[in-house]
Amino acid sequence: MAIIGEIIKKAIDLSHSIFPNPDPVEAQEKMLAELLEKAKDTSFGKAHNFKNILAQKDTQKTFASRIPYYDYDRIFKEWWKDVYNGKSNITWPGKPDFFAQSSGTTSKTKYIPVTDDMLTSIRNAGINQVLGISEFDLPSSFFEKEILMLGSSTGLKEVNGHLEGEISGIAAYNIPFWFRLFYKPGPSISAIENWDERVRQIAIKAPEWDIGGLSGIPPWIELMLEKVIEYNKLSNIHEIWPNLEVFTSGGVNFDPYRKSFDKIFGRPIIILDTYLASEGYLATQLNKDTDSMTLLTDNGIYFEFVPLTPENINDDGTVAENAKALTISEVEEEVDYVLIISTVAGAWRYMIGDTVKFTNKEKVEIKITGRTKHFLNVVGSQLSEFQMIEAVEKIDSKYNINVQEFTVSAVMRGEDYIHRWYLGCRDSVNIDEAEIARQLDTILQDINKNYKVARSKALRDVEVKLIPAKTFYDWAEAKKKKGGQTKVPKVMKEDQFEEWEAFVNSNL
Repeated sequence: MAIIGEIIKKAIDLSHSIFPNPDPVEAQEKMLAELLEKAKDTSFGKAHNFKNILAQKDTQKTFASRIPYYDYDRIFKEWWKDVYNGKSNITWPGKPDFFAQSSGTTSKTKYIPVTDDMLTSIRNAGINQVLGISEFDLPSSFFEKEILMLGSSTGLKEVNGHLEGEISGIAAYNIPFWFRLFYKPGPSISAIENWDERVRQIAIKAPEWDIGGLSGIPPWIELMLEKVIEYNKLSNIHEIWPNLEVFTSGGVNFDPYRKSFDKIFGRPIIILDTYLASEGYLATQLNKDTDSMTLLTDNGIYFEFVPLTPENINDDGTVAENAKALTISEVEEEVDYVLIISTVAGAWRYMIGDTVKFTNKEKVEIKITGRTKHFLNVVGSQLSEFQMIEAVEKIDSKYNINVQEFTVSAVMRGEDYIHRWYLGCRDSVNIDEAEIARQLDTILQDINKNYKVARSKALRDVEVKLIPAKTFYDWAEAKKKKGGQTKVPKVMKEDQFEEWEAFVNSNL
């Protein structure tokens, strides 16, 4: 087996040198042309005259001027509803065999088409990630070990002649046959619908596996590893999986979980970030010298970027119709952008809901900075999710309270608005909440001048409540969103926040 690992490692190293990353500007120009060409005879392509757009000298500029922005509600109502009901050639040739159910942060379920071309794109992105591993100087033995992927259930539901499930479950359902030799927990356990039972079976089987890599969303991976440790009476996970070398993280910022993972691991391992959304596999970490991710510019997705400014964002978090979108050649580093995508799944100028910033334009390396609907601006504070995370990390560093989750909302107290924060701590803490609130307020005023102005006017106070991080996961379970692609919302609207507070008060 050691010989096999050495062969695989050398093949990866060779492939990585033969197939370097493409020029992103040229790749994106070509990608848009390919998307338009393939979809020109669909209902959407005919309605927007893709043939004529392709004939123009500046295809990118013409495309941006003629196609409106779509959020999920608009594109589903106008186009994807017909796709969901089984009609062909609506926004992409043919009809998809799969629909990804988004686990969003509200109670509303979204149904995103997953075409064969998108599945190919996801597989290609996975190959890119494997090729990128050559940068990290892993031992040959790593390439013989098993990979534990903890996502949604692969027990997909058949509806209207297609299969439905979360994107991680669909991706696992469609893994290549050769990868099944390495894939854990295997098809039978992966198909278990109940998350707790699935994790229990993983804990039982754990001693039989030789895991070299993990893949999943940090909070759910952490809970799974803790269950394995508890069930098998371990002090850390490396006692049972000594060859664990890599954790492929996705969906959320890993930094808030770093301290608690350090306690779970017996030694440092490589953490790789990925960006797999219900709408496609957008980026993956390819460079060991950064924790940023590289946009996959030649893999079925065309990207546009709208500067995250108050005038470009509507009150509901969607992009204003007159907001100008930039191409990949026009962006600047360290600026927050709303991400717009057009894809081989038939999404067109689609607002995925995430904001990103470029940390290296030449290498098209990005970081996810937040969600457009997690942009807290009820009283003109204009706080981005990234700024909120930065402030909470500073609080965590100052008081060492191990904050893993948080949520905040602007609520009325009397006739005034206040910001009420809930910080979910891994361990029990005994610190004055008013002091935490004062420090958090001070940090945010230093970070954001608009917030500082709001604090002198409409935003009258800041409150902080410290609660166990487990409460956030219990909330997800109560909403039937435990595990998989689920992410706890960082900002809640008033009605959802009232429901959240009622849950917290009844469970503490």
